[in-house]
Parts: sequence; C-alpha cells; structure tokens
Amino acid sequence: MTIDEVRHTGTRRPVIQRWRIIMSVISSLTLPAAHSDTQTATAAEDNAIRPFHVSIPQAALDDLRKRVRATQWPEKETVSDQSQGVPLAAMQELARYWATDYDWRKVEAKLNALPQFLTRIDGLEIHFIHVRSKHKNALPLIVNHGWPGSIIEQLKIIGPLTDPTAFGGRAEDAFDVVIPSMPGYGFSGKPTTTGWGPERMGRAWDVLMKRLGYTRYVAQGGDWGAFVVDQMGLQAPKGLLAIHTNMPAVVPNDINTALSRGDPAPAGLSADEQRACDQLARTFKQVEYARMMAARPQTLYGIADSPVGLAAWLIDHNDADAQPAAAVFSALSRTSSATGELTRDEILDNITLYWLTNTGVSASRLYWEYKGGFFNAKGVSIPVAVSVFPGEQYEAPRSWTERAYPNLIHYNKLDKGGHFAAWEQPQLFATEVRAGFRSLR
Repeated sequence: MTIDEVRHTGTRRPVIQRWRIIMSVISSLTLPAAHSDTQTATAAEDNAIRPFHVSIPQAALDDLRKRVRATQWPEKETVSDQSQGVPLAAMQELARYWATDYDWRKVEAKLNALPQFLTRIDGLEIHFIHVRSKHKNALPLIVNHGWPGSIIEQLKIIGPLTDPTAFGGRAEDAFDVVIPSMPGYGFSGKPTTTGWGPERMGRAWDVLMKRLGYTRYVAQGGDWGAFVVDQMGLQAPKGLLAIHTNMPAVVPNDINTALSRGDPAPAGLSADEQRACDQLARTFKQVEYARMMAARPQTLYGIADSPVGLAAWLIDHNDADAQPAAAVFSALSRTSSATGELTRDEILDNITLYWLTNTGVSASRLYWEYKGGFFNAKGVSIPVAVSVFPGEQYEAPRSWTERAYPNLIHYNKLDKGGHFAAWEQPQLFATEVRAGFRSLR
C-alpha cells in the first residue's frame, strides 16, 4: 500500500489493521542519518512543493455505499414545506442515487487531470491546484473557497480564467490560477491546535504565492473566502495588488450591530439599502447551523459517522427557499446542465470529498475560530473589485460598498447567480473576475 493509500484510507479500517499498515510503510522508509545538516534539510523540506495525486482506495468507496444503504431513517416531516429541514423524500432519493449510480472516479479523474501539489506552511500541510496559463503575462490569482464548499466549487472556472480565448475572452485577460484547500478542508492538513482562522489563512496564502515565485498577484474569495481576502486586504502584504469579492463586507457598523441584535434598521435609507437590511435581517434569523459550529463543532460526531447525516448538514442552510441553499437544493433534481448550472453529481462530488477526507468536523471548526464580524465593513484600503449576485445572502448597495472600500476599482450587479457564484454561473463569474482586475494589467 502506498503512502497516498494510507492517507486516504480514513477511519474505516479496524484500528489494528490500520496500525500494521502504517507501521509497514514507516519501516520501509530510509531515514536520514543524524548529522549537523539535519535542521537545514528539514527547513528545505518544509518549503518544498510536492506533486499530489488523488487515490481513494476502492474499499473506502465500497464502505461509503454500504453506510448509505444502512442509514437509519427518521419518520417523515410533519409539514408540507421545508421549515423542519431537508425533506425525507429528497434525502432518500439522493441516498438511493449515491449508493447505486454515483461515480466518484469521474471527479477524481478531473482532479488528477489538473496540476495538484502539497506544501507545508506554518506547520500545516496545504493542498492546492496550480494551473499556469499558456498566455504571456498572465496575472497570478489565488482563489478561496468557503463552507460547505471545497476546491470542487472552482473547477469550472479554471478553463475560462487560464485560457480565456477558448471561452470568448481575450489573451490579455489570462490568469495563472492557484486554488488552495483551506486548512481542515479537502486534502489539506487538519489543524491540531487553535488559531487557524481567516487572518492566519490570509498570511499563509501570501507565503504560498511567493513560494510559487509570484512577486505580484491578486486574490479572490466568496463565503469564508471573502473573509480571507478581506483579511489579506487589511494585511496588505507586499505584492498583493487587489482583491475581488463576491460576498462583500460593506455594512455600516451601526446598522450591522442593530440587525444582528434583531433591532430595526435606521430610517432614511435608500431603496437598495433598505432591501439589503431586509435581506440581512432574514439571514441573521437563519444561521442556526453557523451558531452550532461556532459554539460546539466537536459535538457534530454524527456528520463524521453517517454519510447521509453529513449530506443533510451540508445541504440545509435553513434559508426558507432563499440563498445560499436554494441553488444546491434545486440541483439535486438536475442530472445535467448545458449552461453550467449545478447538477446532482456536482453536489455529491463535494459531499463525497468531505466524507472521504473525514473533514466534516475539522471544517466546522472555522466557525469556532473566527471571532470577528461577518458583513460589517473592515477598513480595507487596497484596491477592491466587487461583484454582487442577486441570490447572495444580501445584495451590497453601491453606496455602502464605496464607503467600505474607498479604493473600489470595480462594482457590478449581476442578473443571475447566487452564493456559490463560481459553481452556479462559471462563465459569468469568470467574466466578472476578468473585468474586476483588468485595470491592473
């Protein structure tokens, strides 16, 4: 068994059997002899960038199907809507497909067709995709995913960003694209100590980009990735030219405080500002999942033990048919899409990645780690590009955006797309990223 296979076996082998496998691999390694250069060699290894290949053992996939089939189901909900959570019928149909027809190997092949790497930053193994453009003078871009997402969210934007001429763009709009898995997510390492919040991730991504040889670059993020790029904007490391966000934090602090307490918004707001306040008031009432992860992430043992439990947790955001879960839920009945919209297989690709890497709980801890504000203005002064999608948790008004980001280089409101913009509308998203950073070329 290879080291990769040990890495991806997970927790489903008996403990003694797994221990024997691990010990056999360790015993086959040739350890360096102790000498005065050991510390130097270790430091060099810490900066190394190593190729990565996804190789999930078939036994893990067989075990997943077995567990899905063995799900102990509750009774049907007692209401006719989704006010009690994801409907039983929808989950049972998804489980049926997951256990019988879904093929993880398809997305595994997509991942392995891309250049993937591992490197160690601040004591933690970081996994990332790195695709260089064939076009000259491509602008280096690091893209940040969020929860309950992963690098799966960004797969459809890699082509349009790195090879724009093949997708209706211009060669001068090309990017070199870097997409890291956040700590505790996907194939990145799981923090064993506290402290890995958006602030530390922002510093790590600057290290990553410079380790890749980029002295000037831009950053993009949505959901938690938006918090990360805001922090990068505050840190303003040398070489970071600008950030782009599709979930901007622009709410004036007094309004943010009032809404988060359940108080009414102040009078005298414009129509756009009032609509944003109404959307935020709704959002603050629908984040039970976030409150649980922020307060007691370790208690979520069920999502580490039950695939269906994990799937339901990742699908349900209690948004009363609004974003961000609406696009995800509607995709459960979509078997294919010619326009890039989400499909059932893509939703299961993401959920299955969480299961196979056993990152349901480790990913949840990010909510516990972060102690800052969510949608309130942070004071970012470097250049910022903003794209406002109509299905986001709130539509940031231009008036607030200009105040929050005084160096605003792009602002645009789209007519479709939502919280998972890169996943839902990859062409529109790529067009926005190109336009957002065009002035920096």
